Amino acid sequence: MLFNSYLFMFGFLPVVLGGYFILNRFRLLFYAKVWLTLASLVFYGYWNLKYVPLILLSILFNYAMGHFIHTASAGRRRPLLIFSLIANILLLGYYKYTDFFIENWNGLTGSNLPLHHLILPLGISFFTFTQIAYLVDAYRNQAREYSLVNYTLFVTFFPHLISGPILHHKDMMPQFDKLRNKVWNWNNVRKGILLFSIGLGKKVILADTLAGYADNGFATAAHFIDSWVAVLSYTLQLYYDFSGYTDMAIGIALLFNIRLPQNFNAPYRALSIRDFWRRWHITLSHFLRDYIYIPLGGNRKGFWISIRNVVITFLIGGFWHGAGWMFILWGLLHGVGQAVEKIWGRWGFPLPKWFSWLLTFIFVNITWVLFRSEQLSQAIRLLKGMSGLNGISLPSIGTLKWAILLILILLTIILWNPRHIWNKCNLQYSRKTAFIMAFIIVFSLLFFNRITTFLYFNF
Repeated sequence: MLFNSYLFMFGFLPVVLGGYFILNRFRLLFYAKVWLTLASLVFYGYWNLKYVPLILLSILFNYAMGHFIHTASAGRRRPLLIFSLIANILLLGYYKYTDFFIENWNGLTGSNLPLHHLILPLGISFFTFTQIAYLVDAYRNQAREYSLVNYTLFVTFFPHLISGPILHHKDMMPQFDKLRNKVWNWNNVRKGILLFSIGLGKKVILADTLAGYADNGFATAAHFIDSWVAVLSYTLQLYYDFSGYTDMAIGIALLFNIRLPQNFNAPYRALSIRDFWRRWHITLSHFLRDYIYIPLGGNRKGFWISIRNVVITFLIGGFWHGAGWMFILWGLLHGVGQAVEKIWGRWGFPLPKWFSWLLTFIFVNITWVLFRSEQLSQAIRLLKGMSGLNGISLPSIGTLKWAILLILILLTIILWNPRHIWNKCNLQYSRKTAFIMAFIIVFSLLFFNRITTFLYFNF
């Protein structure tokens, strides 16, 4: 069930929302949580019913391990944590990387082992990382949960279940337990609908429109302008698609008086690669920092060890995104890029802000080519085209129109900071606010010639 589908917007969401607040209105607080938990499982099972037992088994296992870790003696807590982390990684690895390892083993040894052709369970990367964070937080005495219903709701809460944001138990469960959050809040409803409508517009009007040219360009582009138009189309498509999903998820959660963490903060305004990761997929960046980089030693063991740690962290981050060498190379480049920045920061000289932005933006676009390309040959063709090595042919009128449009969209992103949307928009009830929400939703509905999945559903 997609956020941008008629079934979700006009069927599932109103029924779940109404049932939740009716139960709370009659002080059936426990049953309201059960209702929301079951609704989230229905939302998940709509994609493929046979993976509901898998997520439930994962939840039961991690709930039990979290309890054991929290109550165990000091000497047993660390082995329990390590065992539970290995189990989660093996589950993710089995579904996500089995065929990748078999293919590479066959290529390396000449074997002919059959592929399993496993279908990746939807959202497994996100709900696995969410539960890994819970286990580590339980080990650090930062999270504890005695109720299985509460824990299941934390993991499965449908706005974040498929593509994040990655949540922390200590941030979420107090919100579900606050009595004031169980009462209908018109201010949160207005904010939620506005955010949902903005995310819907990003996805349906912008991302899906850009997708056509990005797909065609990655398939055929070879010269300077058409290569850049293709890559910029994908750069903007990915941003509007993923940030649109996040806006919709945050907006839906607000309808339930739940605040999810922000996941984007004008990433294409970044002045360094490190700054980019402070702005792009923020909850994943925090996860990589808190649960991989810092446990590896962070910057506590010297400059060169910190360089090693950041490269390893982003190498793992790249591999998490997908079972392919292109993702590994993408993550490695981001790790090496940050390492170069750290070295330059120690021995280099300050760069002008405009030049830092330009270098960062070019780097991000180059690495998006690797992220999007299915084969290295496809990436090399586009990179050669972007550099002008394949020639600078005269573009068609249509390509020039696209280039101008992409530049205008990019300038809008750079000059307008969406982080201050709440300061710039009057969210009290007004005709202006209602008109904006209605216009975006109706205009987006007119673009529903086809309902497409979100890009990060594949990760």
